[in-house]
Amino acid sequence: MRRAFLILGAVLALFFAVFWLTGGLGVLEHWVVGAQREVQSSLAAAVRAIKTGQPGALALLLSVCFGYGVLHAVGPGHGKVLIGGYGMGRRVPFWSLSGLSLAASLAQSAVAVAFVYAGVAVLGWTRDAAQGVAEQVMVPVGTAAIGLVGLWLMLRGLRGIWRQQAAGQSHDHAHHHRDHHHSDHHHHHDHDEDCGCGHAHGPTIAEVEKITGWRDAVALVAGVALRPCTGALFLLILTWQVGIGLAGIAGTFAMGLGTAVVTVGVAAMAVWAREGALASLPVGQVGKALPWFEAVAGALVALIALSLLMHNFQAV
Repeated sequence: MRRAFLILGAVLALFFAVFWLTGGLGVLEHWVVGAQREVQSSLAAAVRAIKTGQPGALALLLSVCFGYGVLHAVGPGHGKVLIGGYGMGRRVPFWSLSGLSLAASLAQSAVAVAFVYAGVAVLGWTRDAAQGVAEQVMVPVGTAAIGLVGLWLMLRGLRGIWRQQAAGQSHDHAHHHRDHHHSDHHHHHDHDEDCGCGHAHGPTIAEVEKITGWRDAVALVAGVALRPCTGALFLLILTWQVGIGLAGIAGTFAMGLGTAVVTVGVAAMAVWAREGALASLPVGQVGKALPWFEAVAGALVALIALSLLMHNFQAV
């Protein structure tokens, strides 16, 4: 039963991939853009309510901001690509990946706050100038960072594949050498990962599964955070202009929490799909398959980032 449930995750992931490749997300993106415009009007109304001292106005603003964050994250976005790709490529526990998703969303909010107050409050940028810099500089830089993380995952996976093949060749050579000196034993050796021959067949599952430490965490968080949310920029500039900057900062982090709801869901789907695909393999093949997962997932993340970069440059 558990294995069937896991395999269902892999099937659902394949369905969503086909949905995306056939242009289904284009319809979703069109709907999300229209809905975001409507929510921005609600944001402006909530800001006016705070400015005029209406009771409950701050709670209303935070609620609208949280909803905007969820709505923004539902549409096509690079953060989900990175979290989902990493979750598919590395055998990271769900809670660890969820923690990284939350940290990345809140870091994205912090970057938006720092960007606006450095540009608008210190350098005197107008709202159009700040949004222009964000779209023409921050967006390409953030997308390029996503692509670099994808390439890093791909190369690390390819290195793991090469290590497995090199270890297998060394193992085969050692057994051939031993069998040559014991020719009186005419039987075939069928070895698996637990053959007890004293030779490594490649990295153990524990070695392949382990999180590589702070570098992975920093790369994931930075890849998402370097591209601030346009809604957060709109809110921060507006609240600064009318003198209620702290409310704007609080609303920005409420947006981050809303975004995290979706990215944590993506993390859960990625873990479910990965474990479902692995559950369909023989036990002795799981360790061998993990580097392939990482290489393929990294290549997909890099390709998606490249397509987003090309789309950005065409739009400029």
